[in-house]
Amino acid sequence: MQFNAIQIATLLGGKIEGSPDAKVTHVAKIEEATEGAICFVANPKYEDYIYSTKASVVLVNDSLQLNGTVSPTLIKVPDAYISFALLLEKYTEMMTQNERKGIEQPSFVAPSATIGKDVYIGAFSYIGENSKIADGVRIYPGSYVGRNVTIGECTKIFAGVKIYDDCIIGNHTIIHSGTIVGGDGFGFAPQSNGEYKKIPQIGNVIIEDHVEIGANTTIDRATMGSTIVKSGVKLDNLIQIAHNVEIHENTVIAAQTGVSGSTKIGKNCLIGGQVGIVGHIHLADGTQINAQSGISKSIETQNLVLNGSPAFDYKTSLKSQAIFRHLPEMQQRIQKLEDLVSKLTEIISVSQNIDTGK
Repeated sequence: MQFNAIQIATLLGGKIEGSPDAKVTHVAKIEEATEGAICFVANPKYEDYIYSTKASVVLVNDSLQLNGTVSPTLIKVPDAYISFALLLEKYTEMMTQNERKGIEQPSFVAPSATIGKDVYIGAFSYIGENSKIADGVRIYPGSYVGRNVTIGECTKIFAGVKIYDDCIIGNHTIIHSGTIVGGDGFGFAPQSNGEYKKIPQIGNVIIEDHVEIGANTTIDRATMGSTIVKSGVKLDNLIQIAHNVEIHENTVIAAQTGVSGSTKIGKNCLIGGQVGIVGHIHLADGTQINAQSGISKSIETQNLVLNGSPAFDYKTSLKSQAIFRHLPEMQQRIQKLEDLVSKLTEIISVSQNIDTGK
């Protein structure tokens, strides 16, 4: 496919500086771009590449101030990162217009299942009894959809995903390969003889609209009721969401994070990689947690930034880390001060004895 700068600028509502006829045939990173490429600069660290790149078109922020001449055509937009994401989205839509439709064989679709229009079900997939697959859904090969599952419009289920019985998936959601939705929660009752008795997990998982779930993530079904992932949530690869957890709108969680049972995570939270969150607590809206932090109690203050394990206020934790690095030196200084105080105490004691004639 080939486009020119004026077509792209019209799509994005941007302003052109340079040739409106500059041709674009592919996308690339600015430091690796060749002729015909379009790329973007949103991070100031990459601005110097504007003067050396071989790209034909570069998206930049309106606020960019040039310090020299540039060879590519520039398209100025309010936010280059968002505009480039929109451009990639449109490009993907065009590339997928001719995707396959229908049910490939061998596959199994239960007679009681409802299949909408323009659905794709890849080979070796399984659709269980009474499941409802809405219009435009794409289920890639080797996927499992259990009984009484609902999958909303235009949702993509990539290869090897397993969705257990009774789960509900919303519209325009993406679930990447290897993810398991609705596996049993980790519920066991200790017995007097030291054994553990399994507690049946009879709830389900509800995933709302415009959610994206990375590869090999697991979301456990509720013991009773529902484990809920609200609209707009983005989950990275290799995340564990336990039974009865609730993750509210537009929260983002990075890889290898574990959320224990019955925890409630608010809206617009940002959670870094390898964070551990204990069960039965609440995180306020806008909570931000740095990577490898441990959350052991509820966070009631909105928009708080946390760090460390156990996590506490970000700035305080950084000060504590700075002090921790100097502990050996501080110990030596404290020892010297103690020795000095001891000597001064002896001198004062001798002086007092002399004054009293002792």
